[in-house]
Amino acid sequence: MRYQKVILFSLAIITGVVILSFFLRTSPPKKQSDSATNSISSADIISLLPQINSEGPVTVKVTPKNISQSTTSWDFEILLDTHSQSLDQDLVKASILIDDTGNQFKPTGWEVVPVGEVEPPQEHHRQGILKFPPLTPRPKSIELKILNIGDINERSFQWEL
Repeated sequence: MRYQKVILFSLAIITGVVILSFFLRTSPPKKQSDSATNSISSADIISLLPQINSEGPVTVKVTPKNISQSTTSWDFEILLDTHSQSLDQDLVKASILIDDTGNQFKPTGWEVVPVGEVEPPQEHHRQGILKFPPLTPRPKSIELKILNIGDINERSFQWEL
């Protein structure tokens, strides 16, 4: 009788483990649909993560905002932050975009994004959109270099596309 209780108890535990593992197992990966059947391809929607460089007295955060083939410009949001010096650099002159084969592209413009009420360049916080022409054909990777900001000769931000 005592062995029957042990056996029943063991069977109950094994059954519980099997049921629990059935419910906890991960679901199989979903089949991806054929990109030819989608009206919007994955190349048209690219969301790249922001990158931060905190070397020297100025922190630079770069976020690609619009890197698709269907746009008129590739936009990078730039945020400069410091508490020790002015931020009056011309980012159009100080920036270059490089594709995976080494071709270099100059920005076509800078759009100010106000930080607070106004955005004078001499303040300690500065934000804007750096614009480049769309790169065609689409490179496998890009590198944005920003030169001479906050006593740092070169800051590099790289993304795989």
